[in-house]
Amino acid sequence: MKKIVIFASGSGTNAENIIKYFAETKIGTVVALFTNRSDAKVIERAQNYQVPAVVFSKDDLNESKILQKINTFRPDLIVLAGFLLKFPQDIIEAYPDKIINIHPALLPKYGGKGMYGMNIHRTIVENKEKETGITIHFVNENYDEGNILFQKNIILSGNETAEEVAHKIHELEQEHFPQVIERLLEN
Repeated sequence: MKKIVIFASGSGTNAENIIKYFAETKIGTVVALFTNRSDAKVIERAQNYQVPAVVFSKDDLNESKILQKINTFRPDLIVLAGFLLKFPQDIIEAYPDKIINIHPALLPKYGGKGMYGMNIHRTIVENKEKETGITIHFVNENYDEGNILFQKNIILSGNETAEEVAHKIHELEQEHFPQVIERLLEN
């Protein structure tokens, strides 16, 4: 069975969805959750499924301490599910083409530093975009510039609020993220 490690910074709905999805498959299992916030709701969500949580500081991440902890789990795939810090080069080099991220927009539009969550959805509404969607991509040394694995779009009417766009994007994430992970693990 393949091993998945998840990195998340917030409420953890995508992380929980992935944990639940792989609890019911034979191909993979989530062996650990890593978070940079000791108060993140994702910790409780992981613990509800007996997935150990590793809490770390930004300094830990940038000083190679986290790479050592990751290595103890020997993951086949590292999944960023709402993880907001820049991923360090040492981990990227240790796990080439084994780290993926989900982005709540159709990259390359609306990517880069500061483009996450409601910041993206508000900008999409303000710019009166006709469509948006999700992008699942490999992680490299630059924000949101890794090779794209999957995109799914939705058409916007132009009357949506940022909150309504966020809800539609969340539905896409919940449906597609676990399936893309499963396909990666099968290859």
